[in-house]
Amino acid sequence: MAMNKGKVLIVDDNNGIRAALRILLPRYFAEVEVIPSPKTLTSRLREMRPDAVLLDMNFDTDINTGNEGLFWLSEIKRLSPDTEVVLFTAYADIALAVEGMKRGAFDFVVKPYDNDRLVEILTAACEKSMKVTRKAARRNENTAAVSEMYWGEGRAMRNVRATVEKIAPTDANVLITGDNGTGKDVLAKEIHRLSDRARRQMVAVDVGAISDGLFESELFGHIKGSFTGAFADHAGKIECADGGTLFLDEIGNIPLHLQAKLLRVLQNRTVIRVGDTRPLPVNIRLICATNRNLEELVREGKFREDLYYRINTIHLHLPPLRERTDEILPLARIFIDRYAEKYRRAVTGIDASGESLLLDHEWNGNIRELRNCIEKAVILSSGEQLSASDFSFSDSLTEGHSASKIEVGESLEELEEKAIRAALEHFGGNLTMVAKSLNISRPTLYAKLKKYNI
Repeated sequence: MAMNKGKVLIVDDNNGIRAALRILLPRYFAEVEVIPSPKTLTSRLREMRPDAVLLDMNFDTDINTGNEGLFWLSEIKRLSPDTEVVLFTAYADIALAVEGMKRGAFDFVVKPYDNDRLVEILTAACEKSMKVTRKAARRNENTAAVSEMYWGEGRAMRNVRATVEKIAPTDANVLITGDNGTGKDVLAKEIHRLSDRARRQMVAVDVGAISDGLFESELFGHIKGSFTGAFADHAGKIECADGGTLFLDEIGNIPLHLQAKLLRVLQNRTVIRVGDTRPLPVNIRLICATNRNLEELVREGKFREDLYYRINTIHLHLPPLRERTDEILPLARIFIDRYAEKYRRAVTGIDASGESLLLDHEWNGNIRELRNCIEKAVILSSGEQLSASDFSFSDSLTEGHSASKIEVGESLEELEEKAIRAALEHFGGNLTMVAKSLNISRPTLYAKLKKYNI
């Protein structure tokens, strides 16, 4: 039999069986690991990422029901759905093995086992797992093939792009700064797309949208019974990003008392769930974004200096759209194509009057405001070309705090508070409409209302 490239993890408490399999299986598989009990199974799954697990049905000498095997089968499929499980069982437990297959096991092997039969089943299990993994990788490659990032031709964005192309393949932590709506989240996705982690997921967390009470649990996870309402173990966002990228948006809003815990995760490469004492190894690449001045927050004692330097290995700044005027019309055309297809409109472009209007507008809401403006114009359009009369800025974020009303020296937080108050007044306190006009979620709006005591 030709050597399989699969990875196999064996979990069995019998010394003789473990010794025999250590000799037999490496002849057929690229990597074989043997452990005597499922106590370290979770960490081995995370670190080894096996294609197949050969799992004994019983581990407790006083209990021989096979329920342990069924429990760990469920855990393996929960933690690593693409890993195939082959149950290792005594003849008397065949009925339990069949039950295991109903719960997702690939097959079962009866002890005493036949070497050829065991290798055949494990080979088939590995091939199935690797086939699923390859399909997922191709889907990710196809999805990642088209970048949503439009770079433009301006000098500032050319410099940002050059830096991104250099640092994306590394694991360096990245801090992205810029005004609201400048595309920090899109840039984070682009860095992930160009990285060696692109086949794994990027987990995005809007720090400003998480309430203080749930923040620790959402980010670090919790175990069952650790607090009221913790009815089951819960993997936090950091854990979910293992092997991929963790994107923390609005990092400046992370509570001070949790900043130390995040710093320990980054230093030790482990995370401890709320209510637990066991460190779980995690392998993440961290990208953070903020519209706040973190250096000022450090001086004010609101942000840890050591955490600031830890997340700021590479600093990328996105200029506001008014400094990237070369991007306005190309972005507008991209949005026209997107929303014309979405809303089944015949719009194909913008006439001269529309282009002139877009170029003259301040765009204090940046790319987000431009996108919303184009979306509304496409929805209401009746022709193939958008003209100046199709655009309306009455619902934009700039109403109530246009350039003429912005005072020199005002901070971004002050401008943000003004925008929220203006939107609340405009929509008569309708929070759904306010959140929609500001292009933020309701939880994020609630957090900001609390932040500004509105």
